[in-house]
Amino acid sequence: MPNSGTKHTVKAFDTDINELRGMVAEIGGRSEQAIAKAMRALQKSDLELAAEVVREDKLIDDLERRIDELTFQTIALRAPMADDLRELIATFKISGVVERIGDYAKNIAKRVPVLSQGKKLGPVSLLPSMSQVASELVHDSLEAFARRDAVLAEDVSDRDQVVDDFYTSIFRATITHMIENPKDIGQAAHVLFIAKNLERIGDHATNVAEMVYFAAKGEQMPERDKGENPADYIADSNIDNKDT
Repeated sequence: MPNSGTKHTVKAFDTDINELRGMVAEIGGRSEQAIAKAMRALQKSDLELAAEVVREDKLIDDLERRIDELTFQTIALRAPMADDLRELIATFKISGVVERIGDYAKNIAKRVPVLSQGKKLGPVSLLPSMSQVASELVHDSLEAFARRDAVLAEDVSDRDQVVDDFYTSIFRATITHMIENPKDIGQAAHVLFIAKNLERIGDHATNVAEMVYFAAKGEQMPERDKGENPADYIADSNIDNKDT
């Protein structure tokens, strides 16, 4: 029978992990909102809304720092073992991935002023649908985390292919437009950048799903073969730069 000290430690750990889960839900919600606002700003050429996305990214960054601090504090004070430690580490890693999703939304918002100055290029019309699918993956990966649902996590991983297919279509359409309209190359490059950010959002949602699966089952999710995608060969060294 556990002694009172053990009961106290377990209760304290439960309090900490519940607080962490609440903060992850908040950072996830803010990142989802950032994606939606960035795309709405792009569609409506709303420079103020785009600037709001950039400003509010600091709130997401602050939340991630708070999650980091509480995670380290919980490990130091509660000394969790086995399943508890696995869940705690997964929560910590997921918060970092979700913060990165917020950065991609911010990067999209930063392109709005440039794209609002010229004509709307044809491939832009595909971006809202791609964004919708990517946002659903983010939402469902976080739902899988909240429910500890390995089945939903696998579903998220499978559906990431839809985002990849959107990216391939936009990539090809944009490259074709560049060839036929050299004067639009600057604008088209920004369209490619936004599509790549959305593709990375889908990848990061899949990363969250993989962590959820591991936390729930204690084993790696079976790897999905994405195959080769010609769009992946585009040189874009800045796509994962937080200061882009």
